Amino acid sequence: MYETIAGALLAFPKIDPVAFAVGPVAVRWYSLAYIFGLILGWAYFVRLLRAPHPPCRRIDIDDFVMWAMIAIIVGGRLGYVLFYNREYYLSEPMAVLRLWDGGMSFHGGLLGMIIAVLWFTRRRHIPLLAFADRLACVAPIGLFLGRLANFINGELYGRATDVPWAMIFPADELGLPRHPSQLYEAALEGIVLFIVVNALFHKTRLATRPGILTGVFMIGYAVARMIVELAREPDSQIGFLAGGVTMGQLLSLPILIFGLALLWHGRRQPPAA
Repeated sequence: MYETIAGALLAFPKIDPVAFAVGPVAVRWYSLAYIFGLILGWAYFVRLLRAPHPPCRRIDIDDFVMWAMIAIIVGGRLGYVLFYNREYYLSEPMAVLRLWDGGMSFHGGLLGMIIAVLWFTRRRHIPLLAFADRLACVAPIGLFLGRLANFINGELYGRATDVPWAMIFPADELGLPRHPSQLYEAALEGIVLFIVVNALFHKTRLATRPGILTGVFMIGYAVARMIVELAREPDSQIGFLAGGVTMGQLLSLPILIFGLALLWHGRRQPPAA
């Protein structure tokens, strides 16, 4: 079936995963996605402080950037090790440190970020949920850039398909036309989620009920991820779980539940004056 549409496939853009090199040091687009995600996120968070009832000061955001970077990298890496490839890393423990080989998990990064936010807001006496709501407005920026980097790397591609926009990814040993699922995720987790959360922040009074925007972000991410997982190829070392569920869907379920709980909690709180 797939061979019959080969002429109609979209060409996979041959973009070098290495953005530039300085001597022996190669800087990859994936690394730049993290760097620019943090920079743009910091800049936008600072802008959000202009809105009424800012939860913290500019200096707090400046200080939090370093903690956010550590939380995302450490949490994302450990999440991938524990959730997606535990047996391999148990046999090769030093491979955990080889970040350049790839292997990051959003769910692990989110857990790391939650821990960092809890610690930071408590130490600085910052309202936890109000701070988290601003982060919810910012987070889709990093998600968007990260998924674009996945696409450039030709990794985390989708299942075989005959849709007209299918692509053949160089890393696919089978050479089948597949869903560009990284772009689906960039659109849903990045663009759509950014528009929804920020429209609610700027156009409604939901930001005066701490926790609601964080809940919307978590629900939106979980739903988007569960939907895209229907088109995304499961990790080869895991495959499908019981009932055809993927690991990404399973890990997104607690995020969905937690988001619903935050939404319920926020709706019960009186709005800020």
